[in-house]
Amino acid sequence: MAFKKFGGKRFHREMHKGNWSCSDCGAEITELPFEPTPGRPVYCKECWAKRRVEKGR
Repeated sequence: MAFKKFGGKRFHREMHKGNWSCSDCGAEITELPFEPTPGRPVYCKECWAKRRVEKGR
């Protein structure tokens, strides 16, 4: 169950189940916190974290 925190309050974030592959490493992804858009890349947690660090966030 994923939660998003805003101003000290936690809100449930709906997870979408499916079968996707990470666009970088090819790892299987079965749950995402959003409905992916066809034609756009989807990343596993590890690759997403690497991309965030590389972009300087």
